Amino acid sequence: MKYEAVIGIETHVQLKTKTKLFSAVGNDARDAKPNTLASVICMGFPGTLPYLNQAAVDLAIKAGHALNAEIATFSKFDRKHYFYPDLPKGYQITQYDQPIIGKGHVDINGKKIGITRAHLEEDAGKSTHPKGSDYSLVDFNRAGTPLLEIVSEPDISSAAEAKAYAREIYLLMKYADVSDVDLYHGNMRFDVNISLRKPGEDLGIRSEVKNLNSFRSVERATEYEIKRQTEILDKGEQVVQETRGWDENKGKTVSQRGKEHAHDYRYFPEPDLPPIHFTKEYISKIKKDLPIMPGELRAKFSKAGLAEDQIEIILSNSSFVGLMTEAIEARLSSKHIKKIGHYLVGEVMAWMENEEQDIPLGLEQLKQLLDMTDQGSLSATAAKQVLVKMLDGHGDAETIAKAENLMQIRQTDELDKIVEEVIAKHPNVVEDIKAGQEKAIGFLVGQAMSLSQGRADPKKLQQLIAKKIGE
Repeated sequence: MKYEAVIGIETHVQLKTKTKLFSAVGNDARDAKPNTLASVICMGFPGTLPYLNQAAVDLAIKAGHALNAEIATFSKFDRKHYFYPDLPKGYQITQYDQPIIGKGHVDINGKKIGITRAHLEEDAGKSTHPKGSDYSLVDFNRAGTPLLEIVSEPDISSAAEAKAYAREIYLLMKYADVSDVDLYHGNMRFDVNISLRKPGEDLGIRSEVKNLNSFRSVERATEYEIKRQTEILDKGEQVVQETRGWDENKGKTVSQRGKEHAHDYRYFPEPDLPPIHFTKEYISKIKKDLPIMPGELRAKFSKAGLAEDQIEIILSNSSFVGLMTEAIEARLSSKHIKKIGHYLVGEVMAWMENEEQDIPLGLEQLKQLLDMTDQGSLSATAAKQVLVKMLDGHGDAETIAKAENLMQIRQTDELDKIVEEVIAKHPNVVEDIKAGQEKAIGFLVGQAMSLSQGRADPKKLQQLIAKKIGE
């Protein structure tokens, strides 16, 4: 390629505290009416003072451990000044030069993406612009919610990698249980910084695409920006350093404003909040509460024989992870574990998309289904039909199989009758087989399967047909 893409991502993660970062107001605004979760502190009334939510600090430290990052024993807050209608104080309380989380890394597809830092800050409110009106509305429900901003190194080099990184951050925050990671409601948002350079040259001028809230948008916006900047450079022109928005419907980025530099914000230490000190023991204690993380689960599931694409789908669903972990710990055979994996990413996944609820089956119910296929009581096709009925709540595997007439025919005398009927009906095919056209036996097997209504084992039928013709 003529140019190399150099990409860094800033991820804003809303922490799942009960109250906001600096005030005792509810933090979950998803179903709240506008301005019902706003206090005098949220709205920047004169004379009000912030007070720090310790739960947010603890969750930030926990997130830092999930990011394989250094945790500072000393950290402070700063004021970042800028004007915006939904920022009533005229500044944001954030962290500048001494953030709570230092350098770390995230692994994606065998590549380490560096984490520069992660810092705590308060969110701003939300402006809305009613269609056809000449005014805007401001909702302060989101103002003051605790955010952790995770800043990556510019180690990402493609749109696909950007998407993979965004998804991995999502999984890490989800498994660490520090956020609801509700992308639809903005619990996690991605700002993607993209620049191009010729191989071996210095970094190019970057553009930042703000507030992306899906992995698909991260990938598509990055692809578009690489193409847009390539066209600019090919003309001999220079990319403008700016903030851009993503228009999902048009599939393109649009210019919003010039990109600010750090000195434009006039940072200085927040005078109303004292610095925070942590002991190493306190930091280690929080690390002990960290649950099993995606990397460890990948290794565990891969060792059990699951394919890489299956593992990624399973990791996206906590009930799948629980079921698969239970199967491995119950020492099920590799064959059964792989079959459960196929069921989860196939029939179960499809069923859940339609029903919009978690899997209603336990391991024992699935084991019964697996045992019936092993014993030859159910064909692979019938087993899938039974599984869907089990998900719909029609009973256990054996009850459903009998009620739906899906049990395989196992009696030799019944199979003999089917085979004899098929041979009698197709003497010409029998002669072809005797003459050496062995593939013709497949036709007779198909006819026999039809007569059995799909309830016979095709391998047994083939053996019986070959034996009868031989006789």
